[in-house]
Amino acid sequence: MDSAGLPLWERRYRAPLAFLPEWSPRAPDRVAYPSNRSGRWQVHALDVATGAHRQVTDDPVGVIDCTPTLDGEGVVWFHDETGSELGRWVVQPFAGGEAAPLLPQLPAGWSCGLSQAPGVVAAALATEEGFAVHVALDGAPPRELARSQDTIVLGSAYREGFLLGALSADGALLCLEHVEHGDLIHPALRVLDPRTGEPVGELRDAGMSLSSRCWSPLPGDHRLAFAHEREGDERPGLWDLESGARTDLQLPLEGEVRVEDWWPDGSALLLANRVEGRDRLYRFGLADGGLEPVETEPGVVFKARVRPDGRVWLVHERSHRPRWVVDDRGADVVPPPPAADLPAQPYESWHFQNEHGQTVHGFVAAPHGAGPFPVLMLVHGGPTSQDADRWQPEVQAYVDAGFVVGLVNYRGSTGYGREWRDALIGNVGGPELEDVNAGLRDLVARGLADPERAVIAGHSWGGYVTLLELGKHPELWRCGVAGVPVADYEASYDESSPPLQAYDRGLLGASPHELPELMRDRSPIFFVDRVRAPVFILVGRNDSRCPFGQAMRYVERLEARGHPHELYVYETGHSAFDVDERVHQVGLILDFLARHVPGISVPG
Repeated sequence: MDSAGLPLWERRYRAPLAFLPEWSPRAPDRVAYPSNRSGRWQVHALDVATGAHRQVTDDPVGVIDCTPTLDGEGVVWFHDETGSELGRWVVQPFAGGEAAPLLPQLPAGWSCGLSQAPGVVAAALATEEGFAVHVALDGAPPRELARSQDTIVLGSAYREGFLLGALSADGALLCLEHVEHGDLIHPALRVLDPRTGEPVGELRDAGMSLSSRCWSPLPGDHRLAFAHEREGDERPGLWDLESGARTDLQLPLEGEVRVEDWWPDGSALLLANRVEGRDRLYRFGLADGGLEPVETEPGVVFKARVRPDGRVWLVHERSHRPRWVVDDRGADVVPPPPAADLPAQPYESWHFQNEHGQTVHGFVAAPHGAGPFPVLMLVHGGPTSQDADRWQPEVQAYVDAGFVVGLVNYRGSTGYGREWRDALIGNVGGPELEDVNAGLRDLVARGLADPERAVIAGHSWGGYVTLLELGKHPELWRCGVAGVPVADYEASYDESSPPLQAYDRGLLGASPHELPELMRDRSPIFFVDRVRAPVFILVGRNDSRCPFGQAMRYVERLEARGHPHELYVYETGHSAFDVDERVHQVGLILDFLARHVPGISVPG
């Protein structure tokens, strides 16, 4: 669509974006990546050597996870027909042709990772019967290697793409992340022989999280880079499966340090260091411990990898500049270049004290001029996630409309250490509200926010917090916007996918049905009759994370007492991967806000 003449907020949504291209070590010039340039997130293929480029998928839901095959002859993606995230891996020739199931013998399920190495394909799936890991050896049909009633996923599964932390470079070892001794928030690592299923090694830090990051790229070198939390923040370590030795790397860096990749000769690691929502990249030499900066602008590095020639490719974004794929010299990696002339407000780093005297960090985006402004507290999802200095057209649309926007990394957020993240375990729906409300008070005290024109908003867990705020603190809010919320916690658990049920058990310490007192105090549906403010609720019909049915029960309770509310239902799942659909949703939200908050208008 030609965006000329559209409002600035809409042009930002229509700016082309892309994820990091994925490649196989055996065919590094054949890359696959998702992009929204067609108006919906789809898979694209690029031959780096020739420049040949094509759109691979035309999926009605959209696709955001893909990888080339090991030999570079095909492109693989996870196909989900409805948006429920229940689907299958499919493959198409790299140059184009018919798509077919990659492992047709496997049932449909929720993906828990796909990994490829010489002679081995590993796939993990969750179904209603539990979690299982399957391996296909030397082209034979897959067989079940491991099964659990609780979460078991391939190593680095949540990083998506060509998984570097599951199968070793030579296919001799397979790393799994499991929760047999803990929960989804505190997994342990297990390495198996993928051909026999025999255990080779186990790594566990009681009460702390371990995650696989990437194996050495050298065949026969069985060193695994992993992440641990022994120092509070995420930190890198090396696990040598030949000797069993574990080495926690000591680095003169504050904050979270993530392993992104190895240099191709196995001599160094690519590290990303995040401090208060902003990243820096480093090359860490394993022989001498030398730490050299990889030059990038301040902002967020969504993902990074090292090319065979030693160049670094990364996805970079800032609050006032769209996400795009560049190399470490700043050159564009995939066509076309990012959209220009999309002015946006930079985020300001923000600190304040909560009622317990703890320092909370977040970001503020404010309109030009002097306050106090109408204020919108936009609560991030997860909850094990964080607000960072990243491109968010939704935030900028609210700023254009006249709001100062507060983004709070409440207790439960990642990026501030293990204890901060784990503060919600067994105590959901408490610390988040305390910290968001403390942030609102701070913005009022600074003269930025008008307390009579305060809005609470968020999606997913942010939608859950929004509904709890409206019910438990109705005096604070002029109106609320709850996108794909958890509204009835117990019903949401019953209707969710197996991976989300496992996450809830980790977060709560048990199933919600085993915690009736907590649910009565922390499930929004128990406070629906106390809601005073008008509320806009957005739900996806095929959402398996925050399901449709439980949200509609909350809406029915509002309807029964004639409370002012507006409902919008879209036809896919937890997120809309269609740009037109997302623009439509935000347009409805802006119109709702303009009708309920004095001084706000839909930006033209």
